[in-house]
Amino acid sequence: MHLRYSSMERPGLDQERLRTALVAPQGPLPRLDVVAETGSTNTDLADEARLRPADVPDLSVLTAEMQTAGKGRLGRTWIAPPRSSLFVSVLLRPVNAAGRPLPTQSYGWLSLLAALALSESVARRTGVEARLKWPNDVMVDGRKLAGVLAQLVMDSSGAPPAVVVGAGMNVSLTDEDLPVPTATSLLMEYASTTDRNILLEDYLRELTGKYREFCAVDGDASAAWADGTSLLEKITSRMVTLGQEVRAELPGGKTLTGRAVALDAYGSLVLVDELGDRHAVVAGDVVHLRAVQA
Repeated sequence: MHLRYSSMERPGLDQERLRTALVAPQGPLPRLDVVAETGSTNTDLADEARLRPADVPDLSVLTAEMQTAGKGRLGRTWIAPPRSSLFVSVLLRPVNAAGRPLPTQSYGWLSLLAALALSESVARRTGVEARLKWPNDVMVDGRKLAGVLAQLVMDSSGAPPAVVVGAGMNVSLTDEDLPVPTATSLLMEYASTTDRNILLEDYLRELTGKYREFCAVDGDASAAWADGTSLLEKITSRMVTLGQEVRAELPGGKTLTGRAVALDAYGSLVLVDELGDRHAVVAGDVVHLRAVQA
């Protein structure tokens, strides 16, 4: 498909509209800022949280019309034309209902939780059936629509670390704009809407709801939420990776091949190799995860 899309057909984000809908007292967020351009929303929000933690409460949001140094996993870049994508970062300071910080072992689930929220929001609002690829990608028919990156934000006072969870999603990119041939966009998938104001509001509401449910069960991914299903079950049901023969490419040129059978208690991918041995692959250790062609 060859599509052309001019900048005039890419309207900007409406900060006042988004704040009215999403920021307290009407909405669930304490703060939402839209900037025209930045290097990386994750970097900016993390830096501010380190330097002025009181100004960046739980669920603070920063979004940009354009990123010039957006980061993916392992330092990969994410660049797109202005107003063609969603670039949004959320600062999380997870505590349970009693106000006690969640165990840091649960933090590994936050990027998967955000990817789940994004995939479900996209499916509901646009009709595009988005799925999850471990560890952090949102896919449509094997092509990458979005990626999620979480990073720790250490606190110099000795308080538990915060987490910045950033998402980048291709909205109105055409085939000429795509960073790689294996990517796609909502426009190219004939989404029912490419209005980024609608998409952003819906994603942030979905993320907030899931995050609060996760905190309410003290970061236990196997604990049931109000609807009777756990985060682990929700992610597993939407993940295309499970059941596939995959090859995990690791640092130093090492590889591990096996069938992806489950996620463990920390969100690592469990592979069973040809000898029947089980291996837990940690997201931070994987350079690439690729399906093995039969």
